[in-house]
Amino acid sequence: MNMMRNATQKKPFITTALGIGLLACLCCILWGSATPAIKIGYEWFGIGAGDIASRILFAGVRFILAGILAAIFGSLIARKPLFPQKTSWGMVCKLGLVQTVLQYIFFYMGLAYTTGVKSAIINGSQTFITIVLACLVFRYEKLTLQKLLGCLIGFAGVVVINFDPSGLTGGFTLRGEGAILVAAIAYAFSSALIKNYSQKENPVVLSGYQFIFGGIIMAVFGSLMGGQLTGWCFRSVLLLLYLALISSVAYSVWGILLKYNPVGKVAIYSFTNPIFSVLLSFSFLGETSSFGIELIIALALVCIGIWLVNRVKQ
Repeated sequence: MNMMRNATQKKPFITTALGIGLLACLCCILWGSATPAIKIGYEWFGIGAGDIASRILFAGVRFILAGILAAIFGSLIARKPLFPQKTSWGMVCKLGLVQTVLQYIFFYMGLAYTTGVKSAIINGSQTFITIVLACLVFRYEKLTLQKLLGCLIGFAGVVVINFDPSGLTGGFTLRGEGAILVAAIAYAFSSALIKNYSQKENPVVLSGYQFIFGGIIMAVFGSLMGGQLTGWCFRSVLLLLYLALISSVAYSVWGILLKYNPVGKVAIYSFTNPIFSVLLSFSFLGETSSFGIELIIALALVCIGIWLVNRVKQ
Protein backbone atom coordinates (compact mmCIF):
# COMPACT_ATOMS: atom_id res chain seq x y z
CA MET A 1 0.00 0.00 0.00
CA ASN A 2 2.80 2.41 0.88
CA MET A 3 4.53 1.74 -2.43
CA MET A 4 1.30 2.39 -4.32
CA ARG A 5 0.71 5.61 -2.36
CA ASN A 6 4.25 6.82 -3.08
CA ALA A 7 3.84 6.03 -6.76
CA THR A 8 0.68 8.12 -7.01
CA GLN A 9 2.16 11.03 -5.04
CA LYS A 10 4.48 12.30 -7.75
CA LYS A 11 6.40 15.53 -7.37
CA PRO A 12 4.63 18.46 -9.07
CA PHE A 13 6.42 19.34 -12.32
CA ILE A 14 7.09 22.88 -11.11
CA THR A 15 9.21 21.52 -8.23
CA THR A 16 11.32 19.13 -10.34
CA ALA A 17 14.76 20.07 -11.65
CA LEU A 18 13.44 19.95 -15.22
CA GLY A 19 10.40 22.05 -14.39
CA ILE A 20 12.42 24.70 -12.54
CA GLY A 21 15.01 24.81 -15.33
CA LEU A 22 12.52 25.10 -18.21
CA LEU A 23 10.27 27.69 -16.57
CA ALA A 24 13.14 29.75 -15.13
CA CYS A 25 14.88 29.79 -18.53
CA LEU A 26 11.58 30.84 -20.15
CA CYS A 27 11.46 33.82 -17.79
CA CYS A 28 15.10 34.68 -18.49
CA ILE A 29 14.59 34.42 -22.27
CA LEU A 30 11.66 36.84 -21.97
CA TRP A 31 13.72 39.25 -19.83
CA GLY A 32 16.63 38.86 -22.25
CA SER A 33 14.36 39.80 -25.16
CA ALA A 34 13.42 42.98 -23.28
CA THR A 35 16.91 44.45 -23.86
CA PRO A 36 16.70 44.74 -27.68
CA ALA A 37 12.97 45.57 -27.45
CA ILE A 38 13.62 48.47 -25.03
CA LYS A 39 16.41 49.81 -27.27
CA ILE A 40 14.04 49.76 -30.23
CA GLY A 41 11.34 51.35 -28.05
CA TYR A 42 13.62 54.25 -27.08
CA GLU A 43 14.22 54.93 -30.77
CA TRP A 44 10.57 54.69 -31.80
CA PHE A 45 9.29 56.80 -28.89
CA GLY A 46 11.98 59.45 -29.37
CA ILE A 47 13.75 58.87 -26.02
CA GLY A 48 17.35 60.11 -25.98
CA ALA A 49 20.29 58.46 -24.22
CA GLY A 50 20.31 60.98 -21.37
CA ASP A 51 16.55 61.47 -21.07
CA ILE A 52 16.05 59.74 -17.70
CA ALA A 53 12.61 61.26 -17.10
CA SER A 54 11.19 59.84 -20.34
CA ARG A 55 12.77 56.46 -19.63
CA ILE A 56 11.08 56.34 -16.22
CA LEU A 57 7.78 57.41 -17.81
CA PHE A 58 8.19 54.75 -20.51
CA ALA A 59 8.85 52.08 -17.85
CA GLY A 60 5.86 53.28 -15.81
CA VAL A 61 3.45 52.96 -18.75
CA ARG A 62 4.91 49.55 -19.57
CA PHE A 63 4.41 48.28 -16.01
CA ILE A 64 0.85 49.60 -15.74
CA LEU A 65 -0.01 47.64 -18.89
CA ALA A 66 1.89 44.60 -17.56
CA GLY A 67 -0.15 44.66 -14.35
CA ILE A 68 -3.43 44.92 -16.24
CA LEU A 69 -2.46 42.02 -18.53
CA ALA A 70 -1.39 39.84 -15.56
CA ALA A 71 -4.69 40.54 -13.77
CA ILE A 72 -6.69 39.73 -16.94
CA PHE A 73 -4.80 36.52 -17.74
CA GLY A 74 -4.96 35.36 -14.13
CA SER A 75 -8.70 36.02 -14.02
CA LEU A 76 -9.27 34.09 -17.25
CA ILE A 77 -7.30 31.10 -15.96
CA ALA A 78 -9.11 31.17 -12.59
CA ARG A 79 -12.46 31.81 -14.36
CA LYS A 80 -13.24 34.60 -11.93
CA PRO A 81 -12.06 38.18 -11.35
CA LEU A 82 -8.86 38.22 -9.29
CA PHE A 83 -8.33 40.97 -6.73
CA PRO A 84 -6.01 41.10 -3.72
CA GLN A 85 -7.58 40.17 -0.40
CA LYS A 86 -8.12 43.04 2.04
CA THR A 87 -5.15 41.84 4.06
CA SER A 88 -2.97 41.66 0.93
CA TRP A 89 -3.01 45.32 -0.16
CA GLY A 90 -0.15 46.15 2.20
CA MET A 91 1.93 43.38 0.63
CA VAL A 92 1.05 44.60 -2.88
CA CYS A 93 2.12 48.17 -2.07
CA LYS A 94 5.38 47.12 -0.38
CA LEU A 95 6.24 44.83 -3.29
CA GLY A 96 5.39 47.56 -5.81
CA LEU A 97 7.62 50.07 -4.04
CA VAL A 98 10.58 47.69 -3.75
CA GLN A 99 10.36 45.59 -6.93
CA THR A 100 9.14 48.22 -9.38
CA VAL A 101 9.67 51.77 -8.10
CA LEU A 102 12.87 51.46 -6.06
CA GLN A 103 14.60 49.00 -8.38
CA TYR A 104 13.93 50.74 -11.69
CA ILE A 105 14.18 54.39 -10.64
CA PHE A 106 17.58 53.79 -9.02
CA PHE A 107 18.67 51.73 -12.00
CA TYR A 108 17.81 54.46 -14.53
CA MET A 109 19.24 57.20 -12.31
CA GLY A 110 22.49 55.27 -11.82
CA LEU A 111 22.75 54.44 -15.51
CA ALA A 112 23.10 58.16 -16.27
CA TYR A 113 26.25 58.45 -14.14
CA THR A 114 28.16 55.25 -14.89
CA THR A 115 29.17 53.12 -17.85
CA GLY A 116 27.04 50.34 -19.33
CA VAL A 117 29.78 47.82 -18.49
CA LYS A 118 29.82 48.72 -14.80
CA SER A 119 26.03 48.81 -14.54
CA ALA A 120 25.71 45.38 -16.19
CA ILE A 121 28.28 43.80 -13.87
CA ILE A 122 26.89 45.41 -10.69
CA ASN A 123 23.34 44.56 -11.74
CA GLY A 124 24.49 40.96 -12.31
CA SER A 125 25.34 40.73 -8.61
CA GLN A 126 21.61 40.76 -7.78
CA THR A 127 21.43 36.96 -8.02
CA PHE A 128 24.27 36.55 -5.53
CA ILE A 129 22.65 39.12 -3.20
CA THR A 130 19.26 37.37 -3.52
CA ILE A 131 20.64 34.02 -2.40
CA VAL A 132 22.65 35.55 0.46
CA LEU A 133 19.58 37.47 1.72
CA ALA A 134 17.36 34.39 1.46
CA CYS A 135 19.86 32.37 3.50
CA LEU A 136 21.25 34.82 6.06
CA VAL A 137 18.47 37.42 6.54
CA PHE A 138 15.17 35.66 5.81
CA ARG A 139 16.44 32.19 6.82
CA TYR A 140 14.56 30.40 4.02
CA GLU A 141 17.44 27.99 3.47
CA LYS A 142 21.06 27.32 4.42
CA LEU A 143 24.01 29.04 2.78
CA THR A 144 26.35 26.18 1.93
CA LEU A 145 29.84 26.35 0.45
CA GLN A 146 28.43 24.67 -2.65
CA LYS A 147 25.83 27.43 -3.12
CA LEU A 148 28.38 30.14 -2.49
CA LEU A 149 30.78 28.64 -5.03
CA GLY A 150 27.96 28.26 -7.58
CA CYS A 151 27.02 31.94 -7.14
CA LEU A 152 30.61 33.12 -7.55
CA ILE A 153 31.15 31.01 -10.69
CA GLY A 154 27.83 32.19 -12.17
CA PHE A 155 28.72 35.81 -11.40
CA ALA A 156 32.08 35.27 -13.09
CA GLY A 157 30.11 34.41 -16.24
CA VAL A 158 28.28 37.76 -16.00
CA VAL A 159 31.63 39.57 -15.64
CA VAL A 160 33.12 37.75 -18.65
CA ILE A 161 30.27 38.59 -21.01
CA ASN A 162 30.22 42.25 -19.96
CA PHE A 163 33.97 42.79 -19.48
CA ASP A 164 35.48 45.81 -21.23
CA PRO A 165 38.50 47.52 -19.61
CA SER A 166 37.56 50.87 -21.18
CA GLY A 167 34.26 50.84 -19.31
CA LEU A 168 35.72 50.12 -15.88
CA THR A 169 37.33 53.52 -15.30
CA GLY A 170 36.08 56.33 -13.05
CA GLY A 171 35.94 54.67 -9.63
CA PHE A 172 32.79 54.30 -7.51
CA THR A 173 30.25 57.10 -6.99
CA LEU A 174 27.03 57.00 -4.95
CA ARG A 175 24.90 58.53 -7.71
CA GLY A 176 26.27 56.14 -10.33
CA GLU A 177 27.52 52.73 -9.23
CA GLY A 178 25.91 53.19 -5.80
CA ALA A 179 22.46 53.68 -7.35
CA ILE A 180 22.87 50.56 -9.51
CA LEU A 181 23.84 48.60 -6.40
CA VAL A 182 20.72 49.87 -4.59
CA ALA A 183 18.65 48.66 -7.57
CA ALA A 184 20.28 45.21 -7.35
CA ILE A 185 19.58 45.03 -3.60
CA ALA A 186 15.96 46.10 -4.21
CA TYR A 187 15.57 43.23 -6.69
CA ALA A 188 17.04 40.80 -4.15
CA PHE A 189 14.67 41.98 -1.41
CA SER A 190 11.69 41.76 -3.77
CA SER A 191 12.51 38.09 -4.52
CA ALA A 192 12.64 37.33 -0.79
CA LEU A 193 9.35 39.20 -0.23
CA ILE A 194 7.65 37.29 -3.07
CA LYS A 195 8.71 34.01 -1.46
CA ASN A 196 7.05 35.13 1.80
CA TYR A 197 3.97 36.87 0.41
CA SER A 198 3.13 34.15 -2.13
CA GLN A 199 2.39 31.79 0.76
CA LYS A 200 -0.52 34.09 1.67
CA GLU A 201 -1.64 35.44 -1.71
CA ASN A 202 -1.81 34.26 -5.33
CA PRO A 203 1.59 35.09 -6.99
CA VAL A 204 -0.17 36.27 -10.16
CA VAL A 205 -2.31 38.68 -8.13
CA LEU A 206 0.78 39.98 -6.35
CA SER A 207 2.65 40.42 -9.62
CA GLY A 208 -0.19 42.13 -11.47
CA TYR A 209 -1.33 44.60 -8.85
CA GLN A 210 2.16 45.53 -7.64
CA PHE A 211 2.98 46.39 -11.28
CA ILE A 212 -0.11 48.62 -11.52
CA PHE A 213 0.70 50.35 -8.23
CA GLY A 214 4.41 50.77 -8.98
CA GLY A 215 3.81 51.69 -12.62
CA ILE A 216 1.47 54.53 -11.68
CA ILE A 217 4.06 55.96 -9.28
CA MET A 218 6.79 55.73 -11.94
CA ALA A 219 4.61 57.27 -14.66
CA VAL A 220 3.69 60.21 -12.40
CA PHE A 221 7.31 60.62 -11.28
CA GLY A 222 8.58 60.57 -14.88
CA SER A 223 5.93 63.09 -16.01
CA LEU A 224 6.72 65.49 -13.15
CA MET A 225 10.40 65.30 -14.13
CA GLY A 226 9.45 66.45 -17.63
CA GLY A 227 9.39 63.11 -19.41
CA GLN A 228 7.36 62.66 -22.58
CA LEU A 229 6.70 59.96 -25.16
CA THR A 230 6.39 60.81 -28.85
CA GLY A 231 6.15 58.62 -31.93
CA TRP A 232 2.91 56.89 -31.02
CA CYS A 233 1.82 54.60 -33.87
CA PHE A 234 0.57 51.07 -34.43
CA ARG A 235 4.02 49.45 -34.34
CA SER A 236 5.19 51.36 -31.24
CA VAL A 237 2.00 50.41 -29.38
CA LEU A 238 2.52 46.75 -30.33
CA LEU A 239 6.10 46.94 -29.04
CA LEU A 240 4.91 48.48 -25.77
CA LEU A 241 2.32 45.72 -25.41
CA TYR A 242 5.02 43.10 -26.03
CA LEU A 243 7.22 44.63 -23.31
CA ALA A 244 4.23 44.61 -20.96
CA LEU A 245 3.55 40.98 -21.84
CA ILE A 246 7.18 40.08 -21.03
CA SER A 247 6.87 41.53 -17.54
CA SER A 248 3.42 40.12 -16.79
CA VAL A 249 4.27 36.55 -17.87
CA ALA A 250 7.87 36.39 -16.62
CA TYR A 251 7.27 37.88 -13.17
CA SER A 252 4.10 35.83 -12.64
CA VAL A 253 5.85 32.55 -13.53
CA TRP A 254 8.91 33.59 -11.48
CA GLY A 255 6.66 34.27 -8.48
CA ILE A 256 5.05 30.84 -8.78
CA LEU A 257 8.50 29.22 -8.96
CA LEU A 258 9.61 31.07 -5.83
CA LYS A 259 6.46 30.02 -4.00
CA TYR A 260 7.06 26.30 -4.45
CA ASN A 261 10.87 26.08 -4.51
CA PRO A 262 13.93 27.23 -2.54
CA VAL A 263 14.96 30.76 -3.54
CA GLY A 264 18.50 29.69 -4.43
CA LYS A 265 17.41 27.02 -6.92
CA VAL A 266 15.33 29.57 -8.83
CA ALA A 267 17.41 32.75 -8.45
CA ILE A 268 20.60 31.15 -9.81
CA TYR A 269 19.02 31.05 -13.28
CA SER A 270 19.05 34.87 -13.34
CA PHE A 271 22.70 34.60 -14.36
CA THR A 272 21.46 33.51 -17.80
CA ASN A 273 19.77 36.91 -18.39
CA PRO A 274 22.80 38.65 -19.94
CA ILE A 275 23.54 35.59 -22.10
CA PHE A 276 20.03 35.56 -23.57
CA SER A 277 20.24 39.34 -23.90
CA VAL A 278 23.43 39.08 -26.00
CA LEU A 279 21.99 36.28 -28.16
CA LEU A 280 18.75 38.15 -28.81
CA SER A 281 20.48 41.51 -29.36
CA PHE A 282 22.62 39.76 -31.99
CA SER A 283 19.52 38.25 -33.61
CA PHE A 284 17.38 41.41 -33.70
CA LEU A 285 19.87 44.30 -33.64
CA GLY A 286 22.94 42.72 -35.21
CA GLU A 287 25.08 43.59 -32.17
CA THR A 288 28.24 41.46 -32.13
CA SER A 289 30.33 43.12 -29.39
CA SER A 290 30.01 40.16 -26.97
CA PHE A 291 29.14 37.50 -29.52
CA GLY A 292 32.28 35.34 -29.54
CA ILE A 293 34.49 33.29 -27.25
CA GLU A 294 33.32 35.43 -24.30
CA LEU A 295 29.77 34.17 -24.80
CA ILE A 296 30.89 30.52 -24.78
CA ILE A 297 33.00 30.99 -21.63
CA ALA A 298 30.19 32.90 -19.89
CA LEU A 299 27.64 30.23 -20.81
CA ALA A 300 29.92 27.49 -19.46
CA LEU A 301 30.50 29.35 -16.17
CA VAL A 302 26.79 30.08 -15.68
CA CYS A 303 25.87 26.44 -16.39
CA ILE A 304 28.46 25.25 -13.84
CA GLY A 305 27.07 27.72 -11.29
CA ILE A 306 23.49 26.52 -11.87
CA TRP A 307 24.58 22.88 -11.59
CA LEU A 308 26.41 23.50 -8.31
CA VAL A 309 23.49 25.33 -6.66
CA ASN A 310 20.95 22.72 -7.78
CA ARG A 311 23.16 19.68 -7.16
CA VAL A 312 21.80 17.47 -4.43
CA LYS A 313 24.36 15.78 -2.21
CA GLN A 314 23.70 12.08 -1.87
